[in-house]
This record gives sequence, C-alpha cells and structure tokens, in this order.
Amino acid sequence: MNLILSELKLIFRSRLSLVTLVFLFCISTLSIGLGIKELHKQQHTIESLEPLHEQDVALLAERFKKEKNGGEAGDAAYYTFFYTWDAPPAEAFAALGLRDVAPYVLRIRALGLQAQLYEGESFNPELTLPGRFDFAFVLIYLSPLFIIALLHDLISSEKQSGRLRLLGSLPRFGARSWTLKAALRYLLVFFALVTPLIIGAIYLSVSLSTLLGFIAITLLYMAFWFGLSLWIISRGWHSVTNATTLVSLWVMLTLILPTLSNLVITRKVPVAQGVDLMLTQRQTIHSAWEIPREITMQQFFIHHPEWKDTAPLPPTFHWKWYFAFHQLGDESVERDFQAYRQGLLKRQQWTNRLGWFLPGVSAQTTLHRFANTDLLSQLDYQDQIIKYHQSIRNFYYHYLFNETPFYYADFQKRPEFQPEPKASTVSVSELLPLTLLSIIFLILGIYGLSRPQLK
Repeated sequence: MNLILSELKLIFRSRLSLVTLVFLFCISTLSIGLGIKELHKQQHTIESLEPLHEQDVALLAERFKKEKNGGEAGDAAYYTFFYTWDAPPAEAFAALGLRDVAPYVLRIRALGLQAQLYEGESFNPELTLPGRFDFAFVLIYLSPLFIIALLHDLISSEKQSGRLRLLGSLPRFGARSWTLKAALRYLLVFFALVTPLIIGAIYLSVSLSTLLGFIAITLLYMAFWFGLSLWIISRGWHSVTNATTLVSLWVMLTLILPTLSNLVITRKVPVAQGVDLMLTQRQTIHSAWEIPREITMQQFFIHHPEWKDTAPLPPTFHWKWYFAFHQLGDESVERDFQAYRQGLLKRQQWTNRLGWFLPGVSAQTTLHRFANTDLLSQLDYQDQIIKYHQSIRNFYYHYLFNETPFYYADFQKRPEFQPEPKASTVSVSELLPLTLLSIIFLILGIYGLSRPQLK
C-alpha cells in the first residue's frame, strides 16, 4: 500500500503527468457535454417541427371543410405531407455515429418514395471520417496520445538519469514494480476518461448494460495501447525514440491504415449513390406520361390485383392513374434498391473484419452499435419509413379506386407514424476482435517489462 501511495505521489509531482491527466479529463468532459447538447438539439428539432407540420395539414384540411360533397382524394394525397422522425437514443451522447450526417427527420407524401428518401443526399455517409467531437472520438483518436505521453519515458527517464541500475539492484524491484507503475497510470487514465461518461449516462438515464458496454470497450482499447506502449518502451530506447515510434504507430493504426482500408473496401464493393436510385425512379415516372394509360394500369394490377375490378379510367385525367405510375416507379428500382442496401451492408461487414487487425476500427464500430447510431440503425429507420409509406398509399387507394369523396373528417383518419423503440443488440462476439488484440499486446507489454536489462 505504501508503494502505491509513493508512486501516486511521484505521478502527481510530475508536471507533465498531472497536466496530461487533467487535460484528458477536461476534453472527455467537453466531449460528453457536446454529445448531450447535440442530443437535446436533435430532440428539440423533432419536437418543434411536429406542430409546424400539423399546422400545414390543418391549413390543407380547411380547404376540404368548405366542400359539402367532399373533395378529391387525389388532391389530399398529393398535397398532404406525413411527418416521420428518428428520435436520438440516450446512448447516442457518447457516440453520435451517422446521426450527424443521416437525416433524422423526413416528411413524405403518397408519391414515389425512392425520390423522397434520397433527394437530400449529397454524399455517402459511410465514407465520412472521424466525425463529431464526441466521447468515441476522444477515446479512439486522442486517448492513445495521452497514454503515450504518460508512458514514453517511464523507463528511459530512469536510464538516462543513471538510476535504472540502482533501481535494479534493489531486492524487490523488478517486473512487478514496472507493472505497478503502468497499472496505476492505466487506472488514472481510465478514471479521467470514464468519470464524465458515467455522469453523463446517469444524467440521461442510460441503461446499465449499455454503460457497462461503453466501459468495457474503453478498458479494452486502453489495454491495447498500454500493452503496445509497454512493449516499445521496454526495448531500452531513448525517450524521444520511444515517443516518435509510438506516435508513428498511432498515425498508422488510427489514421493511415483505416483510411487506406476504407478506400480498398470502396473499390472492392462498389455501391451506387442513393441519388442514382432517385434519378432512375424519376425517369420511369416521367416516361409514364408518354405510355398509354391502360398499359400503366395493367402493369399496376399485376402486383395489386385487389384494385383490378374497380371502375375503369375516364377519358380525362384521374388521380389513381397518377399514383399508380408513381408506385410503378418505386417498383422499377426495387432490385437496385436492394442491391444498394446489400452493398452498404457488405461494406459494413468488411469494416467489421478490419477490427481483427485495427483496434480503433473495432472499438468505433462496437461503440456505434451500442449507441444505435450505426448503419444498421439508419437502415432500420428507413425500413420504418417504407412500411409507413405503404400504409399511407393503402389509405388513399381506398378512396381513389373506389371513387369515394374525401371529407374534412377523413384527415383525422390518416395513418400516424409510430417509431419503433430501439435496443442495443451487441453480441459478445462483436467484442472478440478488440478483446484478443488487447490481451495479446498486453501480454507482450508485460513480458517486455521482464527483460533482464530492466531488472
């Protein structure tokens, strides 16, 4: 116990160590604060837009209130927007993931859906680099630098000052002493990182299982960098050489290799942009104006035979024909849509495989999965929109194909969007790559401390 207290005093007497730990605590606190702020901002945006949307619908409904015999259902279907949203989970405060680039609010109509899903897309979100300044960013990109600052001269400073041989001559000084020194620094870095995280999780009422998942990832990722640092500093090099080598490894493992790997995955798994689906769908829709209407309806009835026996089209314009070729436009790109999604998922699979070699990639993907802010969560929101859009179409088709007038009271019958609750679905196997890398390099680091020249 006395040895631990003495070592702690030495750590806190070192200006570099003290500044490093305090600065790490400050930026960890800042990242948590910014994450909570972004969470509240997104929630406020969702809540403030909903009444504005309802006002728009109410103004449209007023037009139908004056129609005693009812109005055209097609007018209501064409002009009415429906509000969808993807509320931020509390866990997202620590790892925002794709929530800063993917839409979390989308207003849709009964028209072709593909164009509405991607008309705001101007980039491919999976290609974005580090992202916002959140806890995940601090842990993955910055914490290794603080670990390097604390460990790079742990042994070399004693050697350069001439105290290493003296320490080695002491009867109880050896690998255990170096391990104790490293372990205390490990715990101090851990508490500097995790204390703000725990406070933020309690404030937002994050589930205990998710918080423990965040803590486990932090422990494992730090263990990797401590093990790697111990192995390097046990080589017997000078402090400058240790620092240069470790920073070079940091650049390679967190910046260069992930970026190059991302480029390789992008080339290996080519995926068209969502905007390409939008353009193809719109081209199909626009071409319907040049095709005989009977042909369009026959194609529509193939997949929707329930409306086949309804009244034929009049010689003039009819809304059911208009919405029929919009649905055909969506169906014409269904294969491309599935291929697009499969391509994104395949890229995600390759990214997960990189986690077996790059600890930063493994930690980041697992953090985003715990926080429900990854690609799977984004696609889940998209699936909810698709399901909701189909219920909107079915609602209006009843009026359109049965030639039923649409009254003011019918606006209250509109289907409402009900977002499905999200739950973290991280399996133990997803932590396996990071766990193995951490154990391997931690063993190497501890083994390096047992080198004869350090005794």
